[in-house]
Amino acid sequence: MASYLLIAIGLINLRYQSGKDEVLTNSLLVVIPGVLALLVTFIKSTHKFLARREVMGLLALFGAALVFWAISN
Repeated sequence: MASYLLIAIGLINLRYQSGKDEVLTNSLLVVIPGVLALLVTFIKSTHKFLARREVMGLLALFGAALVFWAISN
């Protein structure tokens, strides 16, 4: 679900900041991790790794930082 959030915020950022410089780069910095996280969930061999508590915590922290950066940028 967080993957979809990153993709959506990145695309919204791209749309509403279309007049700013480097908006594509800033938006892709949010969209690409969202797409990668979504694609990783479809790989069966990564399910055990992603289910670990410390991995979930790190991914949540990284995702929250990306969301905060996208909103404030």
